[in-house]
Amino acid sequence: MVEFSHIADDRAQMVDISAKRDVVREAVASGKIFLRPETLAAIREGTVVKGNVLATARVAATLAVKDTPRLIPMCHAIPIGAITVDFSDGNGCIVATVRVKSTGKTGVEMEALVGVSTALLTIWDMVKSAEKDANGQYPVTRIEEICVVEKRKGQ
Repeated sequence: MVEFSHIADDRAQMVDISAKRDVVREAVASGKIFLRPETLAAIREGTVVKGNVLATARVAATLAVKDTPRLIPMCHAIPIGAITVDFSDGNGCIVATVRVKSTGKTGVEMEALVGVSTALLTIWDMVKSAEKDANGQYPVTRIEEICVVEKRKGQ
């Protein structure tokens, strides 16, 4: 195991992107949340106690994309041109996909990752009462495979 406690680095700083030219940038991130079959059915049927799970997760992801530089300390504030949040059925899970576009000097993969993470966490929050077992644990619920699926620059 590597120890990091001995590393004292006060050089933390944002990367200087001022000399870069503005180009169109796009990133897509995705991730999965595994839930009980009954919970997945309740989401599909719109019977979750807290309300419309996917609509709420879509709004949460959109807000998170916009707030990324506030949440990730060394992330640049960039103009967001478009945000798309989609959900699909997986095998025992919901797959969230967030696409972010911008025209600027740096990529948007952090924004896409924060968006998909927030969408999945919002889903968990909205269904946690249905997911707990008798001991208050989450034997099925888990978030996995959050990753950048695609990143494009230019064009």
